Amino acid sequence: MHIDELLEAAVLTADSQTTMTLPEDWTQGRTVFGGLSAALLYVVIKNQVAAERPLRSLSTNFVGPLLTDTSFSFEVELLREGKSASQLSARIVQQGQVAVIQQACFGAERGSDITVKQTDDHQLSSPKIEQQLPFIPDVTPKFIQHIDLAIVDGAMPYTGALQSSLDGWMRFRNPPNRITDAHLICLIDAWPPAVLQMMKQLAPASTMAWNLEFIHPHQPIAPDDWFAYKAYTRQAANGYAHLEANIWDSAGELVAISRQCVTVFC
Repeated sequence: MHIDELLEAAVLTADSQTTMTLPEDWTQGRTVFGGLSAALLYVVIKNQVAAERPLRSLSTNFVGPLLTDTSFSFEVELLREGKSASQLSARIVQQGQVAVIQQACFGAERGSDITVKQTDDHQLSSPKIEQQLPFIPDVTPKFIQHIDLAIVDGAMPYTGALQSSLDGWMRFRNPPNRITDAHLICLIDAWPPAVLQMMKQLAPASTMAWNLEFIHPHQPIAPDDWFAYKAYTRQAANGYAHLEANIWDSAGELVAISRQCVTVFC
């Protein structure tokens, strides 16, 4: 099922206060791919915010597994709406339990004398076919069939690599009608946590908390454009890892900053 169909269905479901189900082809292990569930919550929240207030910060906690072929509903709460900023929270509820919870901050532009230009540059070589992660049934997560990932520097998960950073490119295999913040949310979470490549054998790992900060405005983005991704591990010990990543568009403009707290069971 195409990402655009799912995003549209989420808005209709929330508006009608009905339930929704998700297909198997968007799973990651026993749960729905986290980037998709975060994107669905976001579009439900964004539907209640004025268009002139772009997303500034998005915090998502994956509380429990979100099952496929099992109905769930959305709950949205407006926390505060000021003259230029809106803050909302939303939850995905399945079988009476909260599966995913999210808080979003939106803010209109303000007049300011403070300007600091970002200077980070990814300097990644263009993606090559041999760098792209293949979709292998029963090996790679099922959602990978919808997303292209090209690893430029780093390694595949569970290969016993020594480095804890991971760089590459990402895009949708079947391009959406247009790239929105919801599409970016889905794409950014497609990367495995950078510490997974250090594992020598298959072991569970999952994101507990994920924060995204969005940079606006950015240049027009074509639906089939690649986005650059550079992640590094700030610290890892005692079963938890803390990671940060920058994301650039195809023109080299920084569009988002990602931070994760990941549990590692090994």
